[in-house]
Amino acid sequence: MGPERGRYTRFVSGVLFPAHERLKGHATATLRQALEASQWWTRSQIEALQLERLKAFLCAAQTDVPYYAELFAGLGFQPGRMHSITELGQLPTLTKATVRANFSRLASRRAKGLKAFNTGGSSGEPLIFGLGRDRVAHDVAAKWRATRWWGVDVGDPEIVLWGSPIELNAQDRLRGLRDRLFRTRLLPAFEMSEPRLDEFLHAIRGRRPRMLFGYPSALALVARHARSRGEPMDDLGITVAFATAERLYDEQRNGIEEVFGCRVANGYGGRDAGFVAHECPKGGMHITAEDIVVEIVDAQGHPVPAGQSGEIVVTHMGSGDFPFIRYRTGDVGALAHQGCACGRGLPLLEKIEGRTTDFIVAADGTVMHGLALIYTVRALPGVKAFKIVQENVEHVRVLLVAERDFAWGPGREAIVRDFRRRLGPATRVEVEPVDALPAERSGKHRYVVSHVAARKW
Repeated sequence: MGPERGRYTRFVSGVLFPAHERLKGHATATLRQALEASQWWTRSQIEALQLERLKAFLCAAQTDVPYYAELFAGLGFQPGRMHSITELGQLPTLTKATVRANFSRLASRRAKGLKAFNTGGSSGEPLIFGLGRDRVAHDVAAKWRATRWWGVDVGDPEIVLWGSPIELNAQDRLRGLRDRLFRTRLLPAFEMSEPRLDEFLHAIRGRRPRMLFGYPSALALVARHARSRGEPMDDLGITVAFATAERLYDEQRNGIEEVFGCRVANGYGGRDAGFVAHECPKGGMHITAEDIVVEIVDAQGHPVPAGQSGEIVVTHMGSGDFPFIRYRTGDVGALAHQGCACGRGLPLLEKIEGRTTDFIVAADGTVMHGLALIYTVRALPGVKAFKIVQENVEHVRVLLVAERDFAWGPGREAIVRDFRRRLGPATRVEVEPVDALPAERSGKHRYVVSHVAARKW
């Protein structure tokens, strides 16, 4: 990084961005500095901080949030008397259905600047919820800390491949000015035609970003397009590609790293759950434990031991204006036994396996990850894109975009044969040629969607 680029980045990171956040009512810079200190604490010190913050957070919810005041009273739950984070398990989990049914009663009486936000509904369950300034500041600070782990910072040139209507609809003149000052450019990930992908390659080459940020599927598609065009992209000085909001597959990571000549940093979180975990250069998926308690639970909501897979449940202690307490994310993962070689005391997610709806249920009730089917389709020569939809245990559809020379007869036979071997010999498997996959409003791509409830978690 040249001296001029470094000087301007330091100005943005140290002056301009903190001032921007203060104008929005966010204490982001102060929070980030605290996080950068606490990340090096021991695990026991971090757990003590978690318990202290959790008790204060739950006591405030008991006092100021009608839904939790009634719930705690009914259970006889006294958060001020907690001695361990494990006592959080005495509370029921929070589901999307509960949030929908109690939206007004989940808002704190002390909430200021509370705004309604929504998830894109890629799981089939769109959710409207409240987001306060404090929650936003904590998440931005956590993301900022993780960005700096990789030797890049706010103010370094950045390309963002994103599709959330919240960001895309905010591209007014003021937002455009802000992006120019912060040297970030947003490219719409929901429209990925070949002409648009050519434009993306041109934009990336023109910007020469130090970092990329976006959906793994979008970053991987741009990388694959660059390779097909014979366009070298590994000479631009890109340091890292931050991938988030979808499961990151090994094939995607390898393709992005090879084409752009940089590392890929996986991130896990969501607009509803918050910035939960991020990968460091040593490979550990560090949980933002100063703000977030992560539990892995079974179908009944009971925590399971480290190393065992279950649904990821999140308590975000920065969400006091609209508390998310034991929120069921719909994602499947496991906690790690060990710490990270980087030396940070933050707990780790050992693995993130995807959403509960990314799992396929065979006719005999066996639950398997969608990868069991993905590998079959992905291995066929001439496949450009696909989506597998399990309508029920007897019916699976495969939407397939293929090259002109794709052998439809043998390809269809291979898919039907392998799917029936895994799901059951009577399974109806339909392979549907399509010109393009249906675009999801968020811009995300999901390889597998199952409408069958997996009862494992």
